[in-house]
Amino acid sequence: MTTRPAIAADIAKLFAARDTHAVEVAVLQPADPFLDMAGEDLRRRIFLTESETGKTLCLRPEFTIPVCLDHISSQAGTPRRYSYLGEVFRQRRDGGNEFFQAGIEDLGDGDTAAADARSLADAHALLSLVLPGRKLAITLGDQTLFEAVLAALGLPRGWRMRLARAFGSAPMLEAALADLANPPRNSQLSGPVALLVLDGDVEGLAAHIADGMEEAGLSASSGRAPADIARRLIEKAQLRSVRLSDEAFSALKGFLEIDVALSDATAALEKFAADAGLSLGPALENFAARAKAIEAHGLSAAEIRYDAAFGRPLDYYTGLVFEIAVRDGDRPLVGGGRYDRLLTLLGAKKPIPGVGFSVWLDRIEALRESAK
Repeated sequence: MTTRPAIAADIAKLFAARDTHAVEVAVLQPADPFLDMAGEDLRRRIFLTESETGKTLCLRPEFTIPVCLDHISSQAGTPRRYSYLGEVFRQRRDGGNEFFQAGIEDLGDGDTAAADARSLADAHALLSLVLPGRKLAITLGDQTLFEAVLAALGLPRGWRMRLARAFGSAPMLEAALADLANPPRNSQLSGPVALLVLDGDVEGLAAHIADGMEEAGLSASSGRAPADIARRLIEKAQLRSVRLSDEAFSALKGFLEIDVALSDATAALEKFAADAGLSLGPALENFAARAKAIEAHGLSAAEIRYDAAFGRPLDYYTGLVFEIAVRDGDRPLVGGGRYDRLLTLLGAKKPIPGVGFSVWLDRIEALRESAK
């Protein structure tokens, strides 16, 4: 076990002062929610194991999903704010595979702008407490706004989904945009497969693939399921059939190049929308309301950066995403964002909005040591 950070007691006091419920969740967690929803980057780093009954489990790689599962199983009311401080386990390129994280998950507040601003303010307050006097750099992105631009440009659902999945990964987004600008030519498919793909017949194509795997002596459980392969083949064919107009493609690139202080961001987005002839509706209204709410917490919008292409590599984010680092630092100390669909996907009977953040305590301790 790693040593509990010396700053843990101060963080716990801050969490208590911010009206949160301290929660502890099990170290062993069901693996499926993380494999389905956490994002490719985290999935590669998870430590998997198996129960006596054959259920796939994992060592807790992060806290958001376990806290949400715990909230659902406890049937607690909302709004409710949870705080945590404990170990997570994941394979890392640098540092130990077992380290401490702390954070707050804010569930059930219907005032999205206010809850987003409060989450950012809580994270900033925590870093200000444990790194006194250090200049902090805040970067914001907004997945909802990105998806609103895609919808306003008239992209079909398949392309909107692919680009939304790529948001937060520069290489994936660059590859998707390259394919959108110059769709790859259809690969040569065998006659029966080509017809099934053309008809969009997922069930028929999956059965054809399963038969082929059986003839080849391949187990359908050893890799991707035939239905998944069928859906992907059909999606690829549909994506290849779309080519965005030069005007629309230029507008999308222009949006992704917006990188300004938050104090200038609403005006920059309004100008972009007017120049491109697009209506961004509630997504832009909520962005503007959030910016005002952030300033109401005493954070300077002139010192916060809004980057339209900025995202975080977790699949469950739906709106605000943010990171905080020390000025000129090379790694984030805090990462967070909004995840309004997550609790429903985890089994909640009705939608529960959520926003939260986590803090890398080992990185903070390293900075504190280097300052001595």
